[in-house]
Amino acid sequence: MTAQPNPIINQEFLFALLRAAAPSGYERRAADVWKKEAATFARVSEDHYGNVYAELGPEDAPALALLGHLDEIGLMVSHVGDEGFLSVLAVGGWDPQVLVGQRVRLLAPDGDILGVVGKKAIHVMEPEERKNASRIEDLWIDVGLSKEEAQARIPVGTYGVIEQGPLMVGDKIVSRALDNRVGAFVVLEALRLLQGTELKHRVVAVGTSQEEIGSYGAQVGSHRLQPVAGVAVDVTHETGQPGVSEKKYGVVPFGSGANLAVGPMTSPVILRQMIAAAQASGIPYTLSANPRLTHTDADTMILSRSGVPSAVVSIPNRYMHSPNEMVDVRDVKACIDLIAAWVRELEVGADFTR
Repeated sequence: MTAQPNPIINQEFLFALLRAAAPSGYERRAADVWKKEAATFARVSEDHYGNVYAELGPEDAPALALLGHLDEIGLMVSHVGDEGFLSVLAVGGWDPQVLVGQRVRLLAPDGDILGVVGKKAIHVMEPEERKNASRIEDLWIDVGLSKEEAQARIPVGTYGVIEQGPLMVGDKIVSRALDNRVGAFVVLEALRLLQGTELKHRVVAVGTSQEEIGSYGAQVGSHRLQPVAGVAVDVTHETGQPGVSEKKYGVVPFGSGANLAVGPMTSPVILRQMIAAAQASGIPYTLSANPRLTHTDADTMILSRSGVPSAVVSIPNRYMHSPNEMVDVRDVKACIDLIAAWVRELEVGADFTR
């Protein structure tokens, strides 16, 4: 049975984003989906580094930047062995245990090639081997080709992603790449909500590149836009799942709304503004402590040029960096609504002094 579109959010657009294979440094496919949707209601552009931009409001007004990264973790082919098996390196942060037995889509120059992640079967392992965790250097990708065929069709440097599409499980969305395709979705949907509003700022949603390997796209995009303030949207750890500490990550269960980062990197002024906007509009939210970096695009935006006052808004996510991440549509909608509410209320010339 095909899942029916969820009326709370634009599921068709989000699922199209999630189906696109777009590892760090190869965001083109997701960027094209995002840009096509943005062009239906906003001014669009892109840069050489893989960032895509959509904007509303007066072109000569001070800019607000809404960042959500398009890239996902992936794999890169590093070697073709004698039997045609492919060695790979991680693009971003993998737990190799979740790779075992997965299907992989390789983004080869002449067309995508499917393969499977191989590992020695338990039956032929020595007793000591069975106790060891898998390492990515001990895994391989089997594409069913000879060495000669594989070398001809899959050059070193070919990217790959897990072959796992999105689906609805109740009111939860399950897919690879929710980190952070859902954040790129949120910033564009927040911009869409601002249509018809007499905007005081030039509001720019950005689908950024290469967050998973260092937030480099955010650095390029923030330098280009010179925003007076910004918001990075990403995912955070949902704390209703086993083994995730509320003492460390806060109380962030599914259905709790938008999660706001509190810490030295983020702007306490914007945090107060967002809390006020959430309370005024009845939007659920939670707080999480980030005593050092936020590990999001905000960390580079904050330090762009002479500094950009910034906030981090996050969607609770289970099973991060796996083939089956999970988010709740209610939390996604809360993030969209909160960002739009904050933009509407923000006055030109607002003082962000701490």
